[in-house]
Amino acid sequence: MIRTRQLLEASDLNLLLLVTLVCALSALSPEVVWAQRGASGPPEHADVEPVNYLPNPYETVRNWGTLPDGRNWGSVSAINVDIDGRHIWAGDRCGTNSCAGSDVDPIVKLDPDGNVVQSFGAGLIIWPHGMDVDREGNVWVVDARAANARELQSFPNAAGKGHSVIKFSPEGEVLLVLGTPGETGDPPTHFTDPNDVLVAPNGDIFVAESHGAQFLDEPGPNAIGRISKFAPDGTLIKTWGSWGYGPSEFRAPHSLAMDSQGRLFVADRGNRRIQIFDQEGTYLDTWYQFSRISGLFIDQNDVLYAIDSESDDNYNPGWRKGLRVGSARTGEVWYFVPEHVSERASGMGGFGSMGEGVTVDAEGNVYGGEVGPIQGLTKFIPLMEDAGTALPAPWNLLVATDLLLASIEAFGNRLHRHICDVLTDIEMAIGGDLHHKDSYQFFGRIDPEDSTPSSTPPEGAWRDGLPGFRWIGHHAETQPKTVPI
Repeated sequence: MIRTRQLLEASDLNLLLLVTLVCALSALSPEVVWAQRGASGPPEHADVEPVNYLPNPYETVRNWGTLPDGRNWGSVSAINVDIDGRHIWAGDRCGTNSCAGSDVDPIVKLDPDGNVVQSFGAGLIIWPHGMDVDREGNVWVVDARAANARELQSFPNAAGKGHSVIKFSPEGEVLLVLGTPGETGDPPTHFTDPNDVLVAPNGDIFVAESHGAQFLDEPGPNAIGRISKFAPDGTLIKTWGSWGYGPSEFRAPHSLAMDSQGRLFVADRGNRRIQIFDQEGTYLDTWYQFSRISGLFIDQNDVLYAIDSESDDNYNPGWRKGLRVGSARTGEVWYFVPEHVSERASGMGGFGSMGEGVTVDAEGNVYGGEVGPIQGLTKFIPLMEDAGTALPAPWNLLVATDLLLASIEAFGNRLHRHICDVLTDIEMAIGGDLHHKDSYQFFGRIDPEDSTPSSTPPEGAWRDGLPGFRWIGHHAETQPKTVPI
């Protein structure tokens, strides 16, 4: 121990090399992680090869859509296409991550150019989380939670909202409310942290609960995993499911979609899978290949869009955040759109950010609702006419280059994180201060929507000039310092 400490104190360079070696080994071993609450999953998931490297035939357009009055976007997970196939409905959490105390309209309708043409819902919703648009154009919004104690102290009028599903006319008139706003409980009169709503072609209504179930590793009083089916007038028909890891068990059924056969697809986020049912709740199948899904959408051609905002080495080891596109008929995954580069990660950790909500217009443009360090809406524009069209040779070369850069970026970011973590542990062991929080720069790939560096790279930065990369920032809000490598 004394000899080890002498070596550590002998040379900053030796220390850096030692830590780099340790971190590199751990970076190559994703299983070396510290488990977090809710990080468990079904045993079958361990046998599935991660789907991380597929062609990406989309152009990413960040910050799509403009709110009125110069308003900034907040978190968005509730999003759906209008019945005209052109306009997009979105539920903005009032510029932040909650509408408690806000007087702005959280529900907005945007035209194809991203301009708001309709808005409503001020004072009615705390936390817009899920959304559907039925065949008559009515907008169904899930208000997933009530105001918390801090919000109620500041905004007493936020009481009596949340834990409910609200049906709005296209003009914003409240037509139906399912659940008892502001109260938790069981159907038919209550919900507990509902996630999403889906209206079938015949008008039947499906509601998925509950949001917090993904953070539980064993049964308890709050372990709720449930799908409820209602008649068009709001009369409860049936419920099915429970909390757990097996078939017809859920740990946060986070999103719902229906294919052309009328099968109900449930994004069982905590269990990192899709479960498929008929409309009577009969279990049909389980798919793991679309990752840990936050948002799910199936278009009229049975193309399935699954957006993953949370994967990391704890909650979905080996998988990347991103958008996966494939077939709802066969389960094949065709494309993968990687995560955005961001200084902080979405979800509970890992690297980069990706949205929670997803929808698609009639032209095949994909829209993601962002939650976390990146907020608002992202538009993904297809670069091919048909989803099943084979990629031309020049595009294959671009895809290969993109995958190489993504691999370099992922490795560098992982190594950076492990260096900081291990240095913290060494500090605690030797009682010293290695000042690592201002010693390690990290880089990311160029965002086509923001080509301006956030700060100037230090002279001699070893990746300066590497094609496809730019200086992003540093680990903490301090002056960056060059690291000899």
